[in-house]
Amino acid sequence: MADTDPTGPVMDRDEVDRALARLGAEHEAIETSLLALQDHAGRRLLEGARLTGLTEQRWSATEASITLLWAYFDAYTDAIRTARDIRARRRWSSREDLVELTELLRGEAVTVPGSATAAAHAQTPDAASGRLSERYSLAALVNRMNELYAASLDMVVAADAVWSALPARIDLLAAELQRTSRLAHSVGVRPGEHPAGDDLERITRTLTRLREQVVSDPLAFWKPAEGSSAPGGGRPDTTVYDREARALEDVRREIDAVLTVRQDAEKRIVRLRDLLSRADRTLAEARTARGEVLAKIAATEVPVVSGPPTALQEQLSTAAEYRRHAQWHRLSPLLESLEQKAEDELLRARESLTAVTAPLAVRAELRGRLDAYKAKAARHGCAEDPELVERYEKARRMLWSAPCDLRAAEQAVLRYQWSVMESLGVSPRVPGQGLPGEGRGQGA
Repeated sequence: MADTDPTGPVMDRDEVDRALARLGAEHEAIETSLLALQDHAGRRLLEGARLTGLTEQRWSATEASITLLWAYFDAYTDAIRTARDIRARRRWSSREDLVELTELLRGEAVTVPGSATAAAHAQTPDAASGRLSERYSLAALVNRMNELYAASLDMVVAADAVWSALPARIDLLAAELQRTSRLAHSVGVRPGEHPAGDDLERITRTLTRLREQVVSDPLAFWKPAEGSSAPGGGRPDTTVYDREARALEDVRREIDAVLTVRQDAEKRIVRLRDLLSRADRTLAEARTARGEVLAKIAATEVPVVSGPPTALQEQLSTAAEYRRHAQWHRLSPLLESLEQKAEDELLRARESLTAVTAPLAVRAELRGRLDAYKAKAARHGCAEDPELVERYEKARRMLWSAPCDLRAAEQAVLRYQWSVMESLGVSPRVPGQGLPGEGRGQGA
């Protein structure tokens, strides 16, 4: 009957001894693993923590699995002890002993009371069926324990990894946040008054909430590794932490900029005063030049010169007021805007002066050209030619009289220029155009 048993042929004494040796080694390894799980820091933290969310659900199932693991292990231990006792009855085991050992070592001879699984609330088909007991072979029981152990260890390691990584980093960031907040307050960056102050307040709320969530529900911040079946395969999810760290870094840069303003404010305000003063003087010079041009140059459109930059002066006074009251967060953007506007204002004033004095520059160029051609005529001995003298004097009277008609004076200078060239035997160019290569200071 034993030969036809589902467990297979009856084991001999050597097979029994080898099986018991193997089971003993497995028992020792399983016990070591269970004790390590029992002493795991993550498991102890989970037992004492007030959990919420996903972690609370999974820890409830994991606690049941650990309880069931020990129940399985106790049944496994009892089965091995019973097998060893049977083997120890006689030096040479009888046929009946070998049949009993074969059934125990290979058959479904291990019974786990249903009360153990029910008490553990294990989520297994057997437990759900409400059976009074469960029967396993030793091999099946080892496989079942390995499955429960891997799932339990995975949960414990994941929670411990999040707790080991995130709270400490959050605390460090919170300490940096406090230092930044104190520094921001010292330079007037406060919530409701400056965007950076609002950002600091938001980051503070987010970090406080994040730490509470990480402590109570660490598994909500765990990313399992794709394709990995090893317990604890994955990494903490630091997405929220990283975002707030970047936001704090941006705020720090803004605070640094405000601190730079506090250190350089006086120098920058003095430079702004100088720029606006130079622009004002240039505009005053342009207004004076415009009056001179209108008096000395006829039939010429002279652009109107605007007044001094009073709006910028008012903003500069506001900047000085901000500095006196240490309102650095307001001074910083105002100075940046003023510096660009002051540069633009000085450039505009210089362009206005250039546009206003353009007619005077044209008159000066014509005077220089007239004198240059007179000198050329004198070098070639024809300066006393009556026609040249007449044309020279006519052009000179036009250029040195006020108001000066620039168009008529330019034509008079050109006629004198052509006459000089004809006297030197050079054919003049098309009327209305100067000769190539000729201009103020032209030599022979």
